[in-house]
Amino acid sequence: MIYYVSADAVRSGNGSRECPFQSISEAAAMAGAGDEILVAPGVYREAVDPPRGGTDEHHRILYRSEVRGKAVISGAETVKDWARYQADVWVARIHNSVFGDYNPYTTYVRGDWYFAPSPVHTGEVYLNGKAMYEEDALEKILHPQVRENSWDPEASVYQWYTCQEEEHTLIYANFQGADPNKEQVEINVRRNCFYPSRTGVGYITLSGFTIKQAATQWAPPTAYQEGMVGPHWSKGWIIEDCEISDSRCSGISLGKYLQPENDNKWSTRYYKDGTQTERDAICQAWREGWTKERIGSHIVRRCNIHDCGQTGIVGHLGGVFSIIEDNHIHHINNKQDLAGAEIGGIKMHAAIDVIYRRNHIHHCTRGLWLDWQAQGTRVTQNLFHDNVPPAGTKIENGLALGEDIFVEVSHGPTLIDNNLLLSDCACRLSTQGLAFVHNLIAGSFTFVGQGTDNNGVAFPTPRYTPYHVPHRTEVAGFMTILHGDARFYNNIFVQKPVRRDLETYAEHAGCAGKDRFQFTCGTLPYDGYPDADAYFGKFTEACALDGNNRDLYYDHLPVYTGGNVYFNGAAPCDSERKAYVDTEHIVTLKLTEEKGSIVLKTDLYQYLPEQNNPVVSSALLGEAFEPEQRFEDPDGLPITFWQDYLDVRRGFAPLSGPFSCRDEVFQVWDL
Repeated sequence: MIYYVSADAVRSGNGSRECPFQSISEAAAMAGAGDEILVAPGVYREAVDPPRGGTDEHHRILYRSEVRGKAVISGAETVKDWARYQADVWVARIHNSVFGDYNPYTTYVRGDWYFAPSPVHTGEVYLNGKAMYEEDALEKILHPQVRENSWDPEASVYQWYTCQEEEHTLIYANFQGADPNKEQVEINVRRNCFYPSRTGVGYITLSGFTIKQAATQWAPPTAYQEGMVGPHWSKGWIIEDCEISDSRCSGISLGKYLQPENDNKWSTRYYKDGTQTERDAICQAWREGWTKERIGSHIVRRCNIHDCGQTGIVGHLGGVFSIIEDNHIHHINNKQDLAGAEIGGIKMHAAIDVIYRRNHIHHCTRGLWLDWQAQGTRVTQNLFHDNVPPAGTKIENGLALGEDIFVEVSHGPTLIDNNLLLSDCACRLSTQGLAFVHNLIAGSFTFVGQGTDNNGVAFPTPRYTPYHVPHRTEVAGFMTILHGDARFYNNIFVQKPVRRDLETYAEHAGCAGKDRFQFTCGTLPYDGYPDADAYFGKFTEACALDGNNRDLYYDHLPVYTGGNVYFNGAAPCDSERKAYVDTEHIVTLKLTEEKGSIVLKTDLYQYLPEQNNPVVSSALLGEAFEPEQRFEDPDGLPITFWQDYLDVRRGFAPLSGPFSCRDEVFQVWDL
């Protein structure tokens, strides 16, 4: 059955084409498995709480915008009753009954791993759709100062302040000369836009909507991990062709449900470290039914996700076995008013068998952050760039330097193939169990061999993280990170000019060095790591029986290499024997926008040597050491890397890098 919804209906009807409902929530209350809700263009200022989902893949509930992007679900309300206070500052009085039991202007952003120095609320003020900046004193917005840490400093002088007066919320805002009674001014009112309050509401498709402006709370892995949109611990959602923007914290959450025993325990009870509460949360979830049959297997595709404060997509445990593809994710955490260890274009814990492919991720405080249990995870055919602070930005947060991909304390196998990694810092690799295959890499690898303990001083503080039964959620074991167990085959490394401001930041922060923030492109940070023969040759029967040789089991794991090419001063590690290092030519890489596409222009293929590279496959990559799992598809089948970034088939002697042919211009993303 099809239910019809139109915001322009004179009065709410029965959901027929002739008498549509006025709100999406009315249709949601009626729909059952196999039904479709068709939503006409208009603005729907409501929080849709689907009471039920479909029953399986073939009997979903489909929510569809009749015209792509024209049905808008908003968590905000328009405010028109502004009175001038002083100069460019205006004030609005809003009765607190508007907010119900959740007032975003008395609720502060907070939670585990949240480190912002200045308190901010979950509410926002928007001038013509653009979020303004909150200040903690009225005097500050009367004389606004440019925020040097913002990625958009010119916009940072549009500021607001809030306080309570009896039963009212007062909002003061400096609109920089604009008249708020003539412009479009909105404020966050609702916590979510399309999000079930119950768990287990599965098999929903959300297609073609614009969804924006919700007062979401910080979403760490040890709390109720909410988003503006999300399945809330269920199975089989499809979120497609949507524009999702301006969530105070996270746009889409594929994350965990509320566990009262673990909810922000670290930052409220203080006595148990965050890493231990994370392990508690994982084990509790598994005891309570975190299985492949019940949770995950979502698809997020062809969405435009932007201008969210914390993440575009966040997830812990609930995103397993999912596919995230063909999305444009950009301008995340650019205001820099939120800070902590849960920020990125995508930030996911436990991305077991998750595939990230053909996404365009840029201008984010780090692009993709895979934290813990990136087991069976594949990152393929993605375009990453500009995921570090722009030149001239004041970098204030130790976690905010940013990179294209951060893989943290995982045992793998984590497969990164056929990507363009073009930011100044390509990857932060505090991890093991990696394979980089056929990538074009223009940035450096940072924190190789570091960043895997809890920074204890008097006592050792290693992070024991779980690994799983292959292609399942059941925990197979726990282990610290030994580092290494990394493979680099058929990649092209191109050194970019090193930005002095990034070097200065690393020096002043006391974290410069080859095993921390370093800016040489290539595998150089793996100097000193053994190759496979040297590593495994140490383990003999006599060694195993000798109690004085236990250190062997905690040494760095081996590094495997082949077919890599280095330009412009990019450098291989000392165990790489067959690298091609071009010291004669300076090659160029340039991304431009032309005729609705992003194109890469380069002359590197003029200088790329003739090679006899092997065709890389699961057989060559072998097993990640700790989980003893191959680099393979989620269904357990082997991978042969025939297809390049553009899905063109490679030959038997493939070129290094993500493209199978020599050219000067490559169309790498359609706008």
